[in-house]
Parts: sequence; structure tokens; C-alpha cells
Amino acid sequence: MAELPEPEIIDTGKVLQSFLDGSIDLICVLGPTASGKTRYAVSLAKEMDRLLASSGGSFSSDGSQRRAEILSADSRQVYRGMDIGTGKDLSEYDGVPYHLMDIVEAGSKYNIYEYQKDFEKAYQDIVSRGCIPVLCGGSGLYIEAATCGYSLPDVPADPDLRAELEKEDTQTLIDRLALLKPLHNSTDYDTRKRLVRALEIAIYESRHPVGRTHFLPKNTYYIGTLVSRDERNARIDLRLEERLKDGMVEEVKGLLDSGIPAEDLIYYGLEYKFVTLYLTGQLGYDEMKRRLAVAIHQFAKRQMTWFRGMERRGVRIHWMQVPHVIH
Repeated sequence: MAELPEPEIIDTGKVLQSFLDGSIDLICVLGPTASGKTRYAVSLAKEMDRLLASSGGSFSSDGSQRRAEILSADSRQVYRGMDIGTGKDLSEYDGVPYHLMDIVEAGSKYNIYEYQKDFEKAYQDIVSRGCIPVLCGGSGLYIEAATCGYSLPDVPADPDLRAELEKEDTQTLIDRLALLKPLHNSTDYDTRKRLVRALEIAIYESRHPVGRTHFLPKNTYYIGTLVSRDERNARIDLRLEERLKDGMVEEVKGLLDSGIPAEDLIYYGLEYKFVTLYLTGQLGYDEMKRRLAVAIHQFAKRQMTWFRGMERRGVRIHWMQVPHVIH
């Protein structure tokens, strides 16, 4: 089992001062699913608001209200109507403004190129008002796209090509991708879905001129929410029980009844994949719940692997121990 990073004590006042004096221009709270990152990001934002108010600095130079605002870095919370399964937990924000949730229709294929542009627009809006941007989420690729200034291609989805690629085994796809671009690391093919998309992009770029994004990297202070594997898995299992009781199956049924094809919901993975398989008669309820819990455990492990990979690539993450609460 991989050793956990050493936890730190985060001094909110020092982080805030670093932003105010220009040493950093973004705060990012990241962590695996069920690690308490949303709750922590909200508490961090509220504490910074309190410190600003107590110091008399709660207004920017133009007289507008200065406060912390949260930007989501979650690849599924962008979809309207996908609430319980994605864990939006909007009540947790308790008045803290949030961005990049509920911005596209469920059933559409939102991508990392669109997210980077949407993040930059929201980020510039926040800082233009003298406010403090706090990025929060667990989608490592979205976090890096937002903070590291990746130049991303504008390549449309090609359903016919995807269907063709899906027939190939994984190693064949990796070999095809290697012929079209250098594979510097495994991030292009750490999941089957990402591998198919990477090859789709590479094939398109080999045939067409492609526009790319050009955004500057952010000087980011990264805070990681740290829990042990056993604690994380216990939280995942309890949270899954809560979401099922709160109507997650009914939420997915409503999406299907609204006309969204089952294959589109399966594409979103995890809760939407397994509940859809249950509702379409391909899995029994108990098997659905068991397989979904295992899949979420595995997903959380991959998230931690991604974040530790960011550290190996030179990103400094300040890991902090989160309280033992289920959220």
C-alpha cells in the first residue's frame, strides 16, 4: 500500500496574505472522492471572508465586496439534473458563491477544452471584482488544465470513429496513439475512455488544422485533503447508502425518462453507469450496489495516484488532515 504524504497545518491567514500580496493568484483544494474537500473549501472561503472583514479589507479598491468564491473542478458537476450522483451538495456552500456547476445539459458531451475556456472566463470574472478564487474538485485533468496553462485542441466528438475505436483492444489503441504522438506519460491512456478520446484527437489533428487554447498557468497554492484508504472507503460506502436513500435511482430514472439515451448516461461512469445498468435490467439491485462501491473505491485510488503524479511532475501540494466526518 502506498504511503500517505505527511500532513501539514494550513495557516489560512498566511494563504490569504499570499494572495493579497500577489505571491499566488489561485488557491486549489483537491482530493479524492469522499475526502471532505468541498466542506473544507467552504470553511476556508468563509474563514478568509472573516479575516478580510476583521482587517477592514473586505472591500476592493473600487468599493465592491471582496470575498472568496469557489470554482468547481469536477467533470460531472457541470451537468444540470445530475445532482445526487455527482455529490453537488449545494447546501454545503452556505452562501459562498460557486461557479462551473449546472452549466450544460445532461446528455451532452462536455470536454476538457470547453472546461478550460469556461474556467478562465469565470476566473477572470472573479479576480476582476477583487475577489479570491478557490478551485475545488477531484478531477485531476480538469485541475491541471485550469492551473497549468495546457494548450488544448478544439476537436469535436466523432461518434462513428469512437464506435470503431471501441472495437479495438486497449494495447492496439495505445500502439495507434504512439504512431501519431509521443507518449510522455500514461495520462492519455490511464482509462479506456481517455485513451479513445486521445486517439480521436490525434487522428483529427493529423487530418485537419486545429485551433488551440492559450492561457497562462496560474501561480497556485494547492491544498490536498488527506484521509487513509480505510477511512476513505468507509466514507464512500456510507455516502453511497445515503445517496441511494436520497433518491439517486429516481434521479437516473428521471434522466432516462426525459429522453437521454442509456448509453449517454453509461458514458458518464460510476453512479450513472451502474444505476442505468440496473434500471435497464442488466444488473440486479444488490449487484449494482456492490459493483458501484468497488468502482468508486478504485476511482478514489486512481485520483490519489493522479495527485501523487502531479507531485512527481513538480507540483507542491500541501496535504492536510480532514476531520473524521462523512461528507
